[in-house]
Amino acid sequence: MSLESDLVAVITPLCPRVFPDVAPYTTARPYVTYQHIGGIPLRYVDNQPADKRHTLLQVNVWADTRAAALTLARAIEEALCAATAFTARPDSELLADVDPDTDRRGCLQDFSIWSPR
Repeated sequence: MSLESDLVAVITPLCPRVFPDVAPYTTARPYVTYQHIGGIPLRYVDNQPADKRHTLLQVNVWADTRAAALTLARAIEEALCAATAFTARPDSELLADVDPDTDRRGCLQDFSIWSPR
């Protein structure tokens, strides 16, 4: 399996609406999006790839209220850190966001993830 499919498998029991990058505009809330935001490329001296991949990943939770977004984001943090398919550690605390045009409340958090290549 890939990091993306493993990630979705961990988050889906908490929220069935999980999307890479951006959700469709009419998606019911709450929902979760995720984005790759970098990582450390792992190559040996002979330029062969390591058996692990390091990914910095941002997880974004969107809900109708700040409290709902915070509750779901904290549950996702716990689930990602407990996952067995990869090793995830928070790289930041939650960052609040709001979309004033749609009145969506969000929480964003970055994770450092080590996964099989």
